[in-house]
Amino acid sequence: MKITAVSALAISGAGVVAQDYNAPPPDLATLPALSLFETWRPRIHVLPPNGQIGDPCAHYNDPNTGLFHVGFLHNGTGIASVLTDDLVHYYDVNPNGNYSIVAGGPNDPVAVFDGSVIPSGVDGKPTLLYTSVSSLPIHWTLPYVRGSESQSLAVTYDGGKNFTKLQIPPVIPEPPAGLDVTGFRDPYVFQNVELDQSLDNAEGTWYTIISGGLHNIGPGMFLYQNTSPDYEQWQYLGEWFHEPANSTWGNGDWSKVFGYNWETSNVFGLDREGYSYTGSPFMTIAVESSYVPIQPSVSSLHAQLWAAGGLSTAEGENVEFVPNMVGVFDWGLSSYAAAGKLLPKSSQASTSSSAPDRFISYVWLTGDVFGGVVGFPAAQQGWQNTLLLPRELYVKTIPNVVNNILVQETGSWRVAANSTSTGDCVELETLGIDIARETYDAMTAAPSFTEPGRTLTTGGIIPFRRSPETRFFVLNAEITLTARAPNLQTGFQILASEFESTTIYYQFSNESIMINRYNTSAAALTTSGIDESPESGRLRLFDIMDTCGAHGGHKCGGNDVDKQPDHGSIGCKSNHTTDDDGSNSQLSGIGKKHIETLSLTIVVDNSVLEVYANSRFVLSTWVRPWYENSTEIRFFQNGEGEASFSNIRIADGLYDAYPDRSQ
Repeated sequence: MKITAVSALAISGAGVVAQDYNAPPPDLATLPALSLFETWRPRIHVLPPNGQIGDPCAHYNDPNTGLFHVGFLHNGTGIASVLTDDLVHYYDVNPNGNYSIVAGGPNDPVAVFDGSVIPSGVDGKPTLLYTSVSSLPIHWTLPYVRGSESQSLAVTYDGGKNFTKLQIPPVIPEPPAGLDVTGFRDPYVFQNVELDQSLDNAEGTWYTIISGGLHNIGPGMFLYQNTSPDYEQWQYLGEWFHEPANSTWGNGDWSKVFGYNWETSNVFGLDREGYSYTGSPFMTIAVESSYVPIQPSVSSLHAQLWAAGGLSTAEGENVEFVPNMVGVFDWGLSSYAAAGKLLPKSSQASTSSSAPDRFISYVWLTGDVFGGVVGFPAAQQGWQNTLLLPRELYVKTIPNVVNNILVQETGSWRVAANSTSTGDCVELETLGIDIARETYDAMTAAPSFTEPGRTLTTGGIIPFRRSPETRFFVLNAEITLTARAPNLQTGFQILASEFESTTIYYQFSNESIMINRYNTSAAALTTSGIDESPESGRLRLFDIMDTCGAHGGHKCGGNDVDKQPDHGSIGCKSNHTTDDDGSNSQLSGIGKKHIETLSLTIVVDNSVLEVYANSRFVLSTWVRPWYENSTEIRFFQNGEGEASFSNIRIADGLYDAYPDRSQ
């Protein structure tokens, strides 16, 4: 999603007007400019010192310094960035968050859109391949003006402070001939062993995909390969991945829709440890669709998907990506434009934490509606949007899964190669999503306390014995469900008081984690533009066997148990259950089955809420409580079925990610 320019706001004097957060809120739009600057501002997320943040892009690890650069569109004007040596603290690359590249050259007289970086490119320096824009508007619903989007090169010689544009024409001047495209932007450079082998290319050849689609056909990605040492020659290889317009993967329950146009697509290889040049091909895809499919409008509906699969090289055809599982990278309606990069084990962050090569991805949390909400007190707040916490990705395994109808649906998982489809149990694979380990460790290093576990069988809301004192906390918990009660709703209320609360719960009726925001902010009663609509995302809890015997399953306690239990691993449980009909849950004498435990990590960073579950689910959204005492946590249960809560821990108080920024 590309954003129009907004005026940067001066931050001197931010927060000088004191607000009474023990009294009912006024119409916030009537308050002075910047008076709400600190009210809902997060502490540990990536965002500039002021103004509007857009798509994450142009990330790279500097091979000379080992520092990881996190870039983003800023104020619709250009690209700015921060750098980090630990994925915990961030430092502005330029003073006051100034830009490293802006529009205004012969290739980009109108705008600079997203790009990605070859860490050792031209002259051995980080080299940015980016979309240079010469005319607007551009949208998938409008006729496309050829040449309005081209791909150009820029190089940094000063550690990322400035990306100097090469004084040459665009290296990819327009879309492939003869194609009526919906978009042609956001080049993403990558390396892939399967492409090298399929195309008989040298190992480590650089490729780029450019996101877009074709009018009246569907969204897609255009594949190019670099053929010159100066990165000025890129050969078109065809549409690498494309889908019919507004089609779905399976019935769409686990992947939403493919929409009409794609943006900010990334390609990377993963194995069970993390990033791998020889790993299974994965990608993240930002989807543009429509609220009314038969009446597309410039007001688009967006989604952030992921896909995994392999390559097809049919004789006489272009090499193509063929998916074998597709899912949602973040179920939040405001979550979009994911972009990541290889963080090598040689980086400063990975060296300190002894981490392997990893793919680290950031997601853009936009305003409640893309481009902002009418009536939202933007001038009073002085900043817009944020990037979500860094995520490290890997191939996640789910061992000892009962091979039943829950497994056999086309979804966001696949049966691992070492499983047999005729056995009682299988091992599943999916995309593993964890908060980057350094970030997670720093968050949970805050003073913490535990809440005793309990089992609920009747409806009610029960306050914790102790709740956080701040709106900056991490809640970890596990919920064991003894039966698939279709009407069950169980979880937590957070940020609660007598006036406000946000409810997070799981329900079996649609296998979803729900976030009820109807009462999340008293300010919504006085101020327009504060969205309180509910959000939800689908998570299937599989049937798990304690032991799968000789049918290809794994015994509990083996090496296939999740490697990061603190981030929501399944582990091995003993909470045996009965089948839905009440019979004993046992297969072939090899052990009893139980419903997979729901493992939650809930991060609250003032107004930013991220819900992680079972290392494969994320739903992020905004919460904006007004009252100072809206910090209580409560158990929630609607009275259907039985739910047992355990391993509950709260880390209260998050660190400041920006030690060098003036307040």
